[in-house]
Amino acid sequence: MKRNFSHVFLISLVLFLSGAVWAQDSVYTNSTGMEFKRIPAGSFVMGKFLPPYPRPSVESGNASSQANGYREGDYKLAEELAKKDAMPGFTATIEKSFYIGRFEVTQGQWKKIMGTNPSVFQGKKVPDDANRHPVERVTWADVQKFLAKLNQLEKGRKYRLPTEAEWEYAARAGATEDIPWSKIRQSAQIGLRSTSIVGQKAPNAWGLYDMLGNVWEWVEDYYNEKIFADSISPKSGSEHVLKGASFTGDVKNATYMTHAAGPGNGWDVGFRVVMETKE
Repeated sequence: MKRNFSHVFLISLVLFLSGAVWAQDSVYTNSTGMEFKRIPAGSFVMGKFLPPYPRPSVESGNASSQANGYREGDYKLAEELAKKDAMPGFTATIEKSFYIGRFEVTQGQWKKIMGTNPSVFQGKKVPDDANRHPVERVTWADVQKFLAKLNQLEKGRKYRLPTEAEWEYAARAGATEDIPWSKIRQSAQIGLRSTSIVGQKAPNAWGLYDMLGNVWEWVEDYYNEKIFADSISPKSGSEHVLKGASFTGDVKNATYMTHAAGPGNGWDVGFRVVMETKE
């Protein structure tokens, strides 16, 4: 029995240490201090939408009561209209793992690469405060210049914007339905008058911060001029997609599925970076 216990203990120790190595390997910090989390390959349903609609409350066994001023026929009509506008979505597959920034790119990181700070909200409450706020007032073209310089600095690595599917897959972190309002309030910087220092609220299940709120985030895809994304993104367009909402938003647009277009307000638009895996 003692021998068996020792054997089991050794196996458990090896598995624990292997897990610890994997956990450390799943986060990568580059020379500029940008932290990246490894995201596994996988699939999810994108663009699924069922409009909310009022439902009768069951009071004293009477489901047809005129609660909230609605009649029974109103509830039925609302359900029919919601189902008519519902969208089943489509399966999006991320075929290869990738690294994505744990945080939105900060003003300090932008200055380190570009030498300037275009941001409107340069917090000055404490020393170095601005450096920890997300950079904003950057166009999609500005971001491409940043990425070009970052790729020159970090030779051997490939940095780019996430695709819309990669962004939403990372933001969902395994969630199959849209995020509940209660979780939005726990994790999103919304309903504010300015940006906030990155990473101040709860991360998602994969350890990513501010995927919702703080600043809108540019992605690689062109905008399709529709409310929701298509299974195949357009190859050209006049503007690119923004995801995640900003500090001015509320729970209605700080959701995974929100599919907006730039340039937005400008002063509430930033981004986070993908680093491709080497294998």
